[in-house]
Amino acid sequence: MDYNNIKNFDELIELEHGKIGTESRNDYEERAQMFIVSEMLKEARLQANMTQEELALRAGTKKSYISKIENAKGNIQLSTLIRIFEKGLNRKVGLTFL
Repeated sequence: MDYNNIKNFDELIELEHGKIGTESRNDYEERAQMFIVSEMLKEARLQANMTQEELALRAGTKKSYISKIENAKGNIQLSTLIRIFEKGLNRKVGLTFL
């Protein structure tokens, strides 16, 4: 790959993962979003001074599910993610569609 002519981050992403709408770019975008969600959950849980087990108990799910999310593995149901943040962490969730 030729990085010499890269002028911004968008060009770098396109060079490494393809144009928007391609399968490789969609896969990258999905993994990036999953990473962001995992880090947000981990940070919120640590700020609340809770273990994964405590959070799971409050949110009505399993520790293994919390761990999966925090490690950006597997699929997440939106309703469960909202319940984890709202019931488990007492945080409001807002969605933005672009």
